[in-house]
Amino acid sequence: MTRNHAPASLPVALTIAGSDSGGGAGIQADLKTMEAHDVFGTSTITATTAQNTAGVDDINVLPTDHIAAQYDAVVDDFAVGAIKTGMLATADVIETVTDCVADFAGPVVVDPVMVAATGDRLLGEEAEAVYKDLFDHATLVTPNADEAELLTDRTVDSVEAAAAAGRDIVGLGADAALVKGGHIDGDSGTAGDSDEVVDTLVIDESATDATHTEQFTHPRIDTDATHGSGCTLSSAIAARLAREETLTEAVAGGVAFMERAVRYGIDAGSGPGSVHHLVEMRERADREATTAAVERVVARLVEANAETLVPSGGMAVVGATPYAESAAEIVGVDGRLSSTRTGLRHNAGVRSGVGSDLAHQLLAAREAFPELRFAATCRFDDAVEQSLDTLDGTVVRGEGDDPTAAVSNATSEAAERPAAIVDTGGDGRQPGVMLSATTAATLRERLLSLHEALITE
Repeated sequence: MTRNHAPASLPVALTIAGSDSGGGAGIQADLKTMEAHDVFGTSTITATTAQNTAGVDDINVLPTDHIAAQYDAVVDDFAVGAIKTGMLATADVIETVTDCVADFAGPVVVDPVMVAATGDRLLGEEAEAVYKDLFDHATLVTPNADEAELLTDRTVDSVEAAAAAGRDIVGLGADAALVKGGHIDGDSGTAGDSDEVVDTLVIDESATDATHTEQFTHPRIDTDATHGSGCTLSSAIAARLAREETLTEAVAGGVAFMERAVRYGIDAGSGPGSVHHLVEMRERADREATTAAVERVVARLVEANAETLVPSGGMAVVGATPYAESAAEIVGVDGRLSSTRTGLRHNAGVRSGVGSDLAHQLLAAREAFPELRFAATCRFDDAVEQSLDTLDGTVVRGEGDDPTAAVSNATSEAAERPAAIVDTGGDGRQPGVMLSATTAATLRERLLSLHEALITE
């Protein structure tokens, strides 16, 4: 028999940009990012490029009448909720795109792509002045520091300078400007240090003849694998605007999305690598498998009746997806494993966001060793201390104001990935131990190995 059609109704966004044959930037990055935000992505290609993670070898700009025809085909058929522009390459293309979006009533995000992360120039010098005409139709312009300097003839080497450049860009006609801080040290005394990235948003407030400035600060990721980061951020913001978020909400969400995409980048190509455009989708998709893996660990502990491992307050077992960044994304036993008259038992299932202290401790350990994904708490006494030597990995120790700080301190000083992390206690806290592993199977074997050592001592 036939089945009823059950179509999804998604917001629509349009990207007007160049194609990246390497797949990490340009149209390819934009469409992946829009899909990651549950937005249907459409495209108008301005140019094809022969490029990869190492650089740009060739650019072929498409005829402007064909660019306009692509645009018309999309807006005539789709209810486009937001537009973003990327690489436009020439003055003629910029003028064509400016004419196209002039009558568009929705938000327009302009990523003024002038220089690639590899240093390759993607825009002719004669086109820079024409670019500014597009700003009259821009809801948001998203330059990096280098592009902001080209647009404003201002040195952008601090957060204050970024804010000033943002005000200049708003003065050129844009409703708002987001000056990205990835190329800025951020050592200005008011905005953190080089360990942080500060993105500066300046919004025109026409009613008061003034501007409003906001800053979005997040830790700097220690990597050069940022190919496609600018395209991805502007596309994320455009997708969120298509979903009718406010500008500030869209920027905040886009910046957070970008941070995860950079941290869990894709190691592809001979160059530094690409950002991971679909990382949030992968994180959500991997929770089911992670939940099943934790359930198998718990089932094996119950089967072995491993009561020797259970602390007085019960035993926590958790697992992280490869991309987990918050406790809400950690899965674990809802409640704890406890010793009963009939053996080791738990009264609830395994789910995400259980909020256990162990979830935060695992996240702390993942800062130093992102490959760690599974952990369990164990009782800690002299017998356990001696039995830890039987584990197939390093045991590290740390102290802190709380167990999470102790784990963070221990792993930040560790030379290699630990099998067990001992919280030495202090300030009235009892010592404790967390077993950790990259796979659920390894965690299970370490727990059972420790259990066997304890019952045979």
